[in-house]
Amino acid sequence: MPAVTVDDLSVLPKVPVPVAADGGVPRARPVVQVETAQHGLEGEGFPVRRAFTGVDLGALDPFVHLDQIGEIDYGPGEPKGTPWHPHRGFETVTYMLDGVLRHEDSTGGGGVIRDGGTQWMTAGKGILHIETPPEDVVAAGGVFHGLQLWVNLAAKDKWLEPKYQDLRPDAVALLSSADGGALVRLIAGDLGAVRGPGSTNSPMSMIHATVAPGARLVLPWPRDFNALVYVLSGNALVGAEQRPLTTGQIAVHGAGDQLQVDAAATQDRSGHSLELLVLGGRPIGEPVAWMGPFVMNTKAEIAQAIDDFNAGRLGQIPPQYGGPDADLEPATDSPLD
Repeated sequence: MPAVTVDDLSVLPKVPVPVAADGGVPRARPVVQVETAQHGLEGEGFPVRRAFTGVDLGALDPFVHLDQIGEIDYGPGEPKGTPWHPHRGFETVTYMLDGVLRHEDSTGGGGVIRDGGTQWMTAGKGILHIETPPEDVVAAGGVFHGLQLWVNLAAKDKWLEPKYQDLRPDAVALLSSADGGALVRLIAGDLGAVRGPGSTNSPMSMIHATVAPGARLVLPWPRDFNALVYVLSGNALVGAEQRPLTTGQIAVHGAGDQLQVDAAATQDRSGHSLELLVLGGRPIGEPVAWMGPFVMNTKAEIAQAIDDFNAGRLGQIPPQYGGPDADLEPATDSPLD
């Protein structure tokens, strides 16, 4: 799990010390729910963990969906991607810890996401896109491990023109915990004076942290943000109450000023550290209607999205890829509320 690493953490800025908004003693956010991700298959058949399984959408707002892709070591010819498919009404954030993924879309945009890089795609009013390993990666095989997060858009932003940001690995903001036991990769949001490179429509933070066995990570956290800690790999003790959390589990936190995570002294793989994804954002607080690749505010808007897709108004597959032949297959865990 290379992502972005640093040999000497002492040269990095330190994570700021939490301060209570009211000037008192900072309050650690309690853990209010722990859930275990459900295994599934996505795209052309690559394995994923559905990280938000069992968590109510209200507790996730502004987030909707999170897949941990792999970790899997493919043999030659085995790497898989997705077919062409539509999106409307939200943003996809694809972060590759290991491996290479190529993105292309109906607007003519595209890019390659590789070890530690992120692609932030704002679907807005609608787009078609495809995510596949490049041909040389398919031929060679190798380790494939990543994340895709879906971030909802407020009603006023659901009709934005599609766009995307390619965040190269060297653009990620890096910090160290106070004792040097944790490397913090800030993809979006702020930690003190340090800002992540991701430009967000809704205020939010996204962090990938590596915590050495026995070390503690304490993060200041805005009171108006929700707080989610997901274990990518390893064993953690979360919150002041030291709730155990292991690979593929998520902790939903209550109110407070700071997040606290300890890496267990014994990890599940010798010589490995704890790997965490930490998410938080200011809730949008609007109704959510979600069906497959469309996240809107009402059922009528979902029906309109399906009609627009079928009529080709969300874009056309470029001719070199065979034209508009994508299938609309709503995900089994995507409710229509």
